Amino acid sequence: MAGATARIEPAFEPDHDAPAPVAPEDAAPAFAPAPPRQVAPPAAPLRRRFDFKKALLAIFGTHLSKSGFRIRLTAAAFGALYLLFVGRLAYLGTKPNPDSLRREASQAVSAARPEIVDRNGQLLAMDVKVMSVFADPREIIDKDEATEEITAILPDLNAHDLRARLGAKKGFVWIKRDISPSQQQAIFRLGLPGVGFLPENKRVYPNGPLAAHVLGFTNPDNQGIAGIEKYLDGQGLSDLHDAGFKLTQDNLAPVALSLDMRATHAVRDELVQAMQRFSAKAAAAAIIDVNTGEVVAAESLPDYDPANPVDALKPDAINQLTVGVHEMGSTFKALTLAMALESGKATLNTRVDVSSPLRAGHSYIHDFEPQHRALSLPEIFTYSSNIGSAKLAMAVGVEGHQAFLRKMGQLTRMRTELPENSAPILPRRWSEVSTMTIAFGHGLAVAPLQAMMAVAALVNGGYLIKPTFLKRPEGFDKTGAPHVVSEKTSESLRYILRLNAIVGTAKKANIPGYFVGGKTGTADKVVNGRYAKHKVFTTFMAVVPADKPRYLFMTVMDEPKGLKQDGGWDTAAYNSGYVTGRLIERVTPLLGLAPRLNLPTEPFPLLARMGYGFANAPPITGPGDH
Repeated sequence: MAGATARIEPAFEPDHDAPAPVAPEDAAPAFAPAPPRQVAPPAAPLRRRFDFKKALLAIFGTHLSKSGFRIRLTAAAFGALYLLFVGRLAYLGTKPNPDSLRREASQAVSAARPEIVDRNGQLLAMDVKVMSVFADPREIIDKDEATEEITAILPDLNAHDLRARLGAKKGFVWIKRDISPSQQQAIFRLGLPGVGFLPENKRVYPNGPLAAHVLGFTNPDNQGIAGIEKYLDGQGLSDLHDAGFKLTQDNLAPVALSLDMRATHAVRDELVQAMQRFSAKAAAAAIIDVNTGEVVAAESLPDYDPANPVDALKPDAINQLTVGVHEMGSTFKALTLAMALESGKATLNTRVDVSSPLRAGHSYIHDFEPQHRALSLPEIFTYSSNIGSAKLAMAVGVEGHQAFLRKMGQLTRMRTELPENSAPILPRRWSEVSTMTIAFGHGLAVAPLQAMMAVAALVNGGYLIKPTFLKRPEGFDKTGAPHVVSEKTSESLRYILRLNAIVGTAKKANIPGYFVGGKTGTADKVVNGRYAKHKVFTTFMAVVPADKPRYLFMTVMDEPKGLKQDGGWDTAAYNSGYVTGRLIERVTPLLGLAPRLNLPTEPFPLLARMGYGFANAPPITGPGDH
């Protein structure tokens, strides 16, 4: 290369003339293997410190590489939580819980109810403490042995049913409720685990079947099933129990009924005798205070014992006063005459021609005792003229007739404290013929107590007071009730009822000293849509006293039979009228009404001032007893 000097280093060549190197004495031979290499021991691994920040980033970081780890961790956490819950539930399900058992027991024990007393404080229904035996099936070791031993002490139990209950997967089952002290002691001595006792309330009725249809009854849980008992639950008693309130008879005020048990006992006694005497299918009677609407006595036969109400399920064991609906017969003529007077279509001096039968559609209306002449308004009542009643109703008209009966509460369901009631049976098509027949009590069926309410309004000054089975407070004012007829019409009806007791069909109930007014009612029964011959439903109503009314008596009988000494007559005067007369004589003194030796000389002063002086004059003659 121009301008540069190239320097070449000579290659290394051995020096043959130089002496050979001498090895030291302790040197190993040239052919000897090299000594083993000394390997240093491994160093101890460095301890890595936990980095909390990195752990958080690994769990909550957003990098995709961390997703799998987070999913596995979350799944493991939820799995562990699930296993914890399942294990806890299994533990609770297999381990008896005293608190849970106590709660189930408290819910199963029958609740307390208030005492029921009559208007004078006499006890009608109360709770008593009884002992019941229960079991916790989970605690019973040998269920077959337990079944055998318990049924030996309680032989009325079905062994198969008891074994099934003891095998149930429940924490609480009843073995038997209301056991005797000796049975309790015998079961206690068995020493069976899981078997215990609970005190609970049992409803008792110290008067047996007396006023059963009014009181009603309860089930084994002490819940009202019928009558006043069911009414009390509907007034909030069951709601308080459901809400968990621990009620006892000490903090529940007694419930006072309107009934007088002395009068009710007499009523039932007379009805029992009457059903036997007249071979009746059923019978009922009631007494109402016409100025307050209080039902002072009420009985319906057949009845039952509320403490053992198996007979309550029988078809004929209904409350004939509120559930049974019947055609009330000639007692409805009181409403017809009141309607004619109130409308102005008639007066006490009005005369109606009843000399011949009255055509009604394709049939004719006849009188039971034809008079073949014109009758005054009072005579239509005392002779119980169907023709006269039908003509009076037609004078008012179909619409006026319907309006009056509706005003008197006869066309709608009457509701009282008793849950058991029935709606009236009305004509499918209310025609002129319907008005004619309903005028004398055929073609419209109502509950007897419903008809009684209307008649009470006719005699108490015209106030329609709904009947009640609860005692009214002192100072009840009837003028707050609907005023359905005038005082003039009311006094006219009292006069006509009194006249009928003297000379008409109500003579059998004209008990001396009580100034009775009354009316009979005999209706052929409807069987399979047709009126049946020789099957009647009879009614008798009587007001005591007729000049200043206090009480209205009513007796009804279903299919009474005529007696030989009565000529075989089965009409109301001979059965329901007979019973009502006995009730007036027996019960009225118990209610504080003594017989009067001197009857009033001017019992109907308003009529006398209006020119009807004959209303205060004693009648001379009258018709028969039908």
